[in-house]
Amino acid sequence: MVAPFFKDFVFRDKLENIELEWAEVKNPDKPFKAYMLSDGTLMFICLATLLLQPFNLMPDIILIDEPELGLHPYAINILSSLIQRASEKKQLIISSQSVELIDNFNSEDLVIINHEKNRTVFNRLDNDKLDAWLEEYSLSELWKSNLLGGSKKVH
Repeated sequence: MVAPFFKDFVFRDKLENIELEWAEVKNPDKPFKAYMLSDGTLMFICLATLLLQPFNLMPDIILIDEPELGLHPYAINILSSLIQRASEKKQLIISSQSVELIDNFNSEDLVIINHEKNRTVFNRLDNDKLDAWLEEYSLSELWKSNLLGGSKKVH
């Protein structure tokens, strides 16, 4: 769904290394080298491999820093569903400033990090305080308006 041109990987087992190639849907007989994929496509393949592996093979805690970088907004939506699936059984800690990613989650899924008085403070959002706001605004709109915290304050 993220890369509709992508058909499958082609593995070439050489003596000292394994080469990864891929084939296109419209041109399955001509393999391409993995480096010919875009950075975003490669990123998504890596994240999907991590988040779709069997739960018994997954680590208990998964940390991912800015997984949305280089991804198309549609791919971010798919990635969000993979994150939610994995979080049903494993602890995921995702750092992001992406409004597209934030809009795929509920306020109770987010922890806002602030720097206060030379220390890092982690805050869960107060759903009771947000309910009135969320009737008219999305989480990303509240984030962009700096109503959730987590941004640098200019003095």
